[in-house]
Amino acid sequence: MADLYPLLLIPEFHERVWGTRDLRPIYTRVVSHEPVGEAWVAGDDCKVANGLLAGSTLKQLCQRFGAQLVGANVRETSRFPLLIKFLFPRERLSVQVHPDDEGARALGEPCGKSECWYVVRAVAGASIGLGLKPETTREAFAQAIRQGTAEELLNWLPVHTGEMYYVAAGTVHAIGPDSILIETQQNSDTTFRLYDYNRGRPLHVEQGLKALRETTAAGLAEPVDFDDRTRLIAVPSFVVERFRPTEPIVLKRAEVGGAAQVLVASEGCGVVQWEGVEPVVLQCGEAVVIPASLDRVQVKPQWELEMLRMRVPA
Repeated sequence: MADLYPLLLIPEFHERVWGTRDLRPIYTRVVSHEPVGEAWVAGDDCKVANGLLAGSTLKQLCQRFGAQLVGANVRETSRFPLLIKFLFPRERLSVQVHPDDEGARALGEPCGKSECWYVVRAVAGASIGLGLKPETTREAFAQAIRQGTAEELLNWLPVHTGEMYYVAAGTVHAIGPDSILIETQQNSDTTFRLYDYNRGRPLHVEQGLKALRETTAAGLAEPVDFDDRTRLIAVPSFVVERFRPTEPIVLKRAEVGGAAQVLVASEGCGVVQWEGVEPVVLQCGEAVVIPASLDRVQVKPQWELEMLRMRVPA
């Protein structure tokens, strides 16, 4: 059986009506077919690009290695606990909501969907809709959906490069155009679309209104600076930290409680090294999974590197 090592994943590009054909500066490509809205860089279906396990999906490796890969601190070791994406909105996304863990399990799903958005790029006027305006009730919002004015009751916030926003399960939300976001979420794709600007896609109003919470903990997360990193957010479902190293750094298993670590390059390039295997080049728009069983890895920036580390808290 092959041993585990740092796993470079191949991004999956997903077409969306609200996406774009120009994925720069994250990816040096312009697509000629349908617009791309999401690049999934770490998730169950992402395939490994390097080493003896190349071609295997992350889910297949979870089922094969279990806690050695994901860590002993997750509820279910046969699937990867997080799903991480780059989002490229050029039009407004639908107004939607995700169920919490209890609501999802009632539907036969393994977990709910809390998520967070890191703003990689934003131009003037970029915004997100996060939660309902104060004193808006479920009934008032349901009426606004029927009248085609649902977006007017969202709390629209301007966003800026480098900010992190928490989207707790049950929060009604939408994303406006003109930003690039990194989304870290529980590994669930259960989405209830409440309003879609008459694009003709299916809506899930009854289920969505049931999942909706009039008030949640969603909002701008306060960063906490340490000597070598910035903790952007820490909630029960995930922790996200930002590194901007100018010298090689060592990431230790003990400092994350034995959890798997996902490294995502949001700018620049780095080299991930672990003794005994070929070094992995981590480029902008890519992710490397550090299995829970690895004691430590070294990351060397190549000229410039901004890197996020995602994990499930111990």
